[in-house]
Amino acid sequence: MLIDCILLQKALDVVEVWARDWQLQLSVEKCNVLHIGSCLNNCRYHIGHLEIQIKAQCKDLGIVIANDLSPQQHVNEITAKEHRRANCILRCSISMENDLLVRAFVTYVCTSYFGVQWYCLVAKSNM
Repeated sequence: MLIDCILLQKALDVVEVWARDWQLQLSVEKCNVLHIGSCLNNCRYHIGHLEIQIKAQCKDLGIVIANDLSPQQHVNEITAKEHRRANCILRCSISMENDLLVRAFVTYVCTSYFGVQWYCLVAKSNM
């Protein structure tokens, strides 16, 4: 376990040196450490002189990943967002034609369920 921490820190040091050599700036404030599973890991990682935050969940490409791989937070965020969009469509529509409302719903609400299918598969396999 300690060897893994040391190897990861060395890899981060190599990335930091590479970025400095190429005059690139790393956004350490956008970096996070996510320990997946139940093992307690006391390793602290840093890039340059800045420590990387340890978080219980991270968002990457719009998908919330929790340290226990639970889909609950991701599904909650998507549901709230889609509920707001659906309400906005209803409030803003002048015409109450069902066909138009269904097309607007399918276009603007149903298209952003990216990642939920994967979580559904994971949840099914864990049942």
